[in-house]
Amino acid sequence: MTENISVLLDEKRVFKPSKDFVNQTNVKQWMDQHNIKTYDDLLKKAEDWKWFWGEMAKDVVEFYTPYKQVIEWNEPFAKWFTGAKYNIVHDAIDKHVTTWRKNKVAIIFEGEPGDVRKLTYNDLYIQVNKLANALKELGIKKGDRVGIYLPMIPELPIAMLACAKIGAIHSVVFSGFSATAFRDRANDCEVKLVITCDSFYRRGKKVPLKTQADDACKETPSVKNMIVYQRTGDQVNWTAGRDHWWHEITKDKPSTCPTEQLDANDNLYFLYTSGTTGKPKGIIHAHAGYAVGIAQTLKWVFDIKDQDVYWCAADIGWVTGHSYIAYAPFILGATQIIYEGAPDWPNPDRWWDIIEKYGVSVFYTSPTSVRLFMRHGEDWPKKHDLTSLRLLGSVGEPINPEAWIWYYKNIGGERCQIMDTWWQTETGHFVISPLPITPIKPGSATKPLPGMAAAVYDDKGIQVKDGGGSLVLMHPWPGMLRGIYKNPERYKETYWGRFKGVYLAGDVARVDADGYFWIQGRADDVLKISGHRIGNSEVESALVSHPLVAEAAVIGKPHEEKGESITSFVVLKKGVEPTEALKKELRDHVAKEMGKLARPDEIWFVTDVPKTRSGKIMRRVIRAKALGQEVGDTSTLANPESVDEIGKAK
Repeated sequence: MTENISVLLDEKRVFKPSKDFVNQTNVKQWMDQHNIKTYDDLLKKAEDWKWFWGEMAKDVVEFYTPYKQVIEWNEPFAKWFTGAKYNIVHDAIDKHVTTWRKNKVAIIFEGEPGDVRKLTYNDLYIQVNKLANALKELGIKKGDRVGIYLPMIPELPIAMLACAKIGAIHSVVFSGFSATAFRDRANDCEVKLVITCDSFYRRGKKVPLKTQADDACKETPSVKNMIVYQRTGDQVNWTAGRDHWWHEITKDKPSTCPTEQLDANDNLYFLYTSGTTGKPKGIIHAHAGYAVGIAQTLKWVFDIKDQDVYWCAADIGWVTGHSYIAYAPFILGATQIIYEGAPDWPNPDRWWDIIEKYGVSVFYTSPTSVRLFMRHGEDWPKKHDLTSLRLLGSVGEPINPEAWIWYYKNIGGERCQIMDTWWQTETGHFVISPLPITPIKPGSATKPLPGMAAAVYDDKGIQVKDGGGSLVLMHPWPGMLRGIYKNPERYKETYWGRFKGVYLAGDVARVDADGYFWIQGRADDVLKISGHRIGNSEVESALVSHPLVAEAAVIGKPHEEKGESITSFVVLKKGVEPTEALKKELRDHVAKEMGKLARPDEIWFVTDVPKTRSGKIMRRVIRAKALGQEVGDTSTLANPESVDEIGKAK
């Protein structure tokens, strides 16, 4: 790739991979086998999406019994590969121990203090089986829910795989979330067993996760058992009869365990994602379609090969880590990095040290992280040999062209394609993304992947050919969500209710004259903080739960490093004096209720917040006023005078 960096900000410039690079990619080899000449020809061929996904299933998974139908579509509910018997653990672990990959390293783990472990596929097989047998001994069976509250250690994917192996449904909660957040999610899906650890390391300190799990489980009546992994050796409180040490309960268990042969559409996991209402949504994903979608997209987009060392630097508590750490890399038999700690601890070159040390060839992170390292400067990556890298990736939010260029130049050495991936918790896998053969426009996620179809609609549901509007997906896809737990009506209304026959992504996008998509952000009120989605209303609910707060409105402001920062406008109860000390108290209160990630960066005290006559907080108006923009039509407001107060508070 030889484009001059100085012109990459120009959206009309196209950045093309070299022919030699293209010819070595997995996707080009598949195209050659099917006599497909060009990238555009591939997209055209894959418009027959049922045929395409049937072909992909042959390439990446093994069914116990074959499927009868690629998809059964009863809008808006889908079943993929109907009639098949399947379990994702067969592809992720079991099949490898009968091949040369048995002794291949599956995980290279580095803890924040510097401890290192390497686990082969055979090691994983044994540990997954032992834990699965322990789960069965504690009464966990097919369909039961298991809550997993673990940091970035190998035991997290092992726990997920052990659940899936016996047909249990796991619900992972990000270890940075508070006890309250874990409690609410565990209660929603009626978790029977919790898997956690004593403590873990973060920025040189220990986070007492078992203590937080204990606090949560004071109000989770469905929880009967807790398995505790010993990560730091810290002393913990113990509930006799309920609590079990991981190393003790698995010690004498058999190293083999039959993998449950499930229906292809049995549930694999629930993952809670923030929405525009206060209560998080339990997104449902099933075994077979999800497995095909994540494995195929990782194989093609990141061109995973047996010699690669792959590193997705996300947290498994989010969907990126579910799809592209805990499952897809194992299905492909890859070697991957798992790192426990903060990206810039103890120095801003920790990640670059890991890449150099282990010869990472494929690296996947967020624009937030790229901007963090931009702030630290170019000297830190220059200390390390990063020439092992051959592909880079971006996830979590649109990557601005300036960050793209810095990433390309300082990490990729001006030779690595950057795979800018757009997808969601709900989609399960990449939807709009370059392939390694795709001409790139920095800042654009390029085009829908083969077998996918997206469009931009205006407010009337008319497709926009060159311009902006609502991003929609035109037909089902294998990794799609199967619903919202306990709430099929919310699923239908939220995702399929606005435009007939198409999925509403909830993002605003524009498409250019070349058919390239430019994702512009959320259409609804969801904050994107350091690549993580947090509902505005969840933060508002946490603020209002403080005894001195009457009302709160929360918006996101653009932030150079985090993507967005959280700004809160708070109405205090009558007679309460606004003070700086109270601001600190409220920030700490939100951190306690939701976790530090949700702690507001700014709190402003006001006497009222703009609302409609029906009582809905007008965050659009608040955000525009706070940013000094035109607020637009305020005729629906019940209290238009409150808009000026927002401006003064700013």
